[in-house]
Amino acid sequence: MSVEVEELVLPEALEQARAKATESNLPYAGGVTPPVAWELVQKGLAVLVDVRSGEERKFVGHVRESLHVAWATGTALTRNPRFVRELEARLAKDGGKEAVVLLLCRSGKRSALAAEAAAKAGFTQVFNVLEGFEGEIDAQQHRGGSDGWRFHGLPWVQD
Repeated sequence: MSVEVEELVLPEALEQARAKATESNLPYAGGVTPPVAWELVQKGLAVLVDVRSGEERKFVGHVRESLHVAWATGTALTRNPRFVRELEARLAKDGGKEAVVLLLCRSGKRSALAAEAAAKAGFTQVFNVLEGFEGEIDAQQHRGGSDGWRFHGLPWVQD
């Protein structure tokens, strides 16, 4: 388990993320690291939503406990015009627009865009999972060597 998770009371982690987001003028609630995101999900304090395409989830892997609402679809990653409506429908039983939602993509970039769209649509507690599922691309054009969900050794499965 990450030292960061052990030292923080988890709701405090969300408040810290919110404070950083305010300082940075982010339009959504903030960002959390993968270990913090997993701990929040395990404690039932948040819902993890994977915003990657269905193809990415199938061929790269996914977090078993996550919901899936694609931000973009297909190999061309065409923006899903129904993203906000689908997100709201998937979260209806979890608190809807008031739910604590953690959005996960490959590297944290698309999920930041998705968080912004969700916040503009009235979601009040939507957070980006920093680093994403695979992490940032390195100098050798590889992902997962220095950050990301899988790099941190968090649970995931592959079809």
